[in-house]
Amino acid sequence: MNEKLKNRYVVVTGASGGIGEKMAVLVAKSGGHPILLARRSDRLAAAAEHITKNYHVSCLYYQLDVSDLNAVQQTFDRMMSDIPQIDILVNNAGFGIFNTVLDATLEEMKSMFEVNVFGLIACTKMVLPSMKKRNDGHIINIASQAGKLATPKSSLYAASKHAVLGFTNSLRMELLETNIHVTSVNPGPIKTDFFEIADQSGNYVKNVERFMLNPDRVSEKIVGSMLTDRREINLPGWMNAGSSFYQLMPRLFEKVAGKALSRK
Repeated sequence: MNEKLKNRYVVVTGASGGIGEKMAVLVAKSGGHPILLARRSDRLAAAAEHITKNYHVSCLYYQLDVSDLNAVQQTFDRMMSDIPQIDILVNNAGFGIFNTVLDATLEEMKSMFEVNVFGLIACTKMVLPSMKKRNDGHIINIASQAGKLATPKSSLYAASKHAVLGFTNSLRMELLETNIHVTSVNPGPIKTDFFEIADQSGNYVKNVERFMLNPDRVSEKIVGSMLTDRREINLPGWMNAGSSFYQLMPRLFEKVAGKALSRK
């Protein structure tokens, strides 16, 4: 529970399942009003009905593919006419495909950047003017430990998440003199359907299953940080320590851990 969320309006992209849907439920439990965005309208409708019925808060939903920048503009314009304001934006929509550079297609590259990077930036731009006018708000970008520590067979995905982290850190500094908070969330692998697309062979999941994060725990951490000045959420801690070690001694890290990180 986060008492700061009472009567606040929280937009969550990628909210038709996984941690997106779980965050929406936790927002509702805290007395906030989740607004759900995703491509699958049937799942959005079911999630919104569950939330309004069980937690007695409003829960609007809008079908949106964030890679369609025209649709992003139209959807946020409509949303802003339906609600008083957007207090928090959680840019959660994203996907990955684990492949080597040689085997990855240019279409896979294009799709990942359109969703993970361009869509995230577009949604952020939609909410910033009103947040700056009120001098209040919070933008939470779901990045990845892959944005800190690139690994073999995920080069394009890692590149997209590096871009998310670069954008998030720059945005935070641009808003330094405001009361708008900017947080990056950098999780390791989470037990969600993300890997149905990312790891179609199933090899990666087999190798890291015992290390996978509980989606409920991740969602609780993120919702608990809403409307605070938390700079980053890094999960799990030991994986983030590996990222820090890599920044200090990249050559040694690649030599020692390179083969282990190739197990996808």
